[in-house]
Amino acid sequence: MTGPLEGLKVLSFCRALAGPYASMLLSDLGAEVIKIEAPERGDTTRRLEPHIKGISSYFNSINRGKKSITLNLRNEQTKKLVFELVKEVDILIENFRPLAMARLGFHYEAIREHNPKIIYASISGFGQEGPYSHRPAYDMIAQGMGGVLSITGEPGRTPVRVGYSIGDLGASMFATIAILAALHERKRSGEGQWIDTSMLDCQVALCENAFARYFATGEIPKAFGSRHPLFTPFQIFPTKDGSIILVVVNENHWEVFCKAVGKEEWINDEQFNTNKARLKNFPAHHQFMNELMRTRTTKEWFDLFDEHGVMYAPVNNIEDVAHDPHVLERDMIVEAPHPRVGNLKFVGIPMKFSRTPCRIERACPDLGEHTVEILSNLVGLSEKEIQELEKSKAI
Repeated sequence: MTGPLEGLKVLSFCRALAGPYASMLLSDLGAEVIKIEAPERGDTTRRLEPHIKGISSYFNSINRGKKSITLNLRNEQTKKLVFELVKEVDILIENFRPLAMARLGFHYEAIREHNPKIIYASISGFGQEGPYSHRPAYDMIAQGMGGVLSITGEPGRTPVRVGYSIGDLGASMFATIAILAALHERKRSGEGQWIDTSMLDCQVALCENAFARYFATGEIPKAFGSRHPLFTPFQIFPTKDGSIILVVVNENHWEVFCKAVGKEEWINDEQFNTNKARLKNFPAHHQFMNELMRTRTTKEWFDLFDEHGVMYAPVNNIEDVAHDPHVLERDMIVEAPHPRVGNLKFVGIPMKFSRTPCRIERACPDLGEHTVEILSNLVGLSEKEIQELEKSKAI
């Protein structure tokens, strides 16, 4: 069996990260994704370093499994081709700034005329409406305006960007969820619809706990470093030779931890015997914990915590993760063939299905690799017609 979305076709007008990642998720799930790119240069991420055998590792990481067709979207002949393609697909995704698709003649109503059942998904920085809708946005903009930066980093220091592009990827995942929901609803109504996903909206949604605390107390959440705002100990601690993540979320966990480290007296100490008390007396608690955790090496703590069932974790770097036996057994580091350069490595698919497993069948496409195939098989153009389009620089 192939992925659960086998048989669905997606037309992607996406570039950079948010849109390509969403269409990649659909491709991973089994859909056929046709990526429209500008002739000659294509998606700007094709040129981002580092390159592996001439292939941008960044572009490859978010465009695996897709087909590439090159179309000059400002050419009148090309616009007709787009409308023919629209008739054959289930989903259209675009991540231009609002009104850009309208200026090209491909706004939702124009597309809907050619395919009333199409799911049309727009991903943008601030959404299709609102006072900021015209603004450009990248990941850092969304993180900053959505409140994420203000609660990330060490207390009293400059805010820190989340180490991966959660501004883009958050929008990608919410857009994908919305597309799947719209597909389900289409079975009932027989109609498509337009989905508007904003990077800013998605960052606000992902800050749910911070907003919940603000609404409850009126206090503005601040950066806590690696600490959890509601539980302690729940953070990274220094050891004799490195660091360790320690997590305690209830009094049973606390009792197990205290017995494991030989600090049974803390179990009944009124300063530390409840999570509320530990938070209230955090400076003293934090000092004692730091002193304690520095008494052993990271490996010694791992062995002790394994023996007693204390919740902990290492602070892995990317190389550590790439070689972790559990990660490898879960197929989270995989390879797939590229038509010119052989196998390339990828991060795998985190969605596991018992009957319809997802597979990465191929790496990213070369620019325009599938133009002839798509125009011939999906649109029904003859070889001569395709050659004429090439001559007129429509493709």
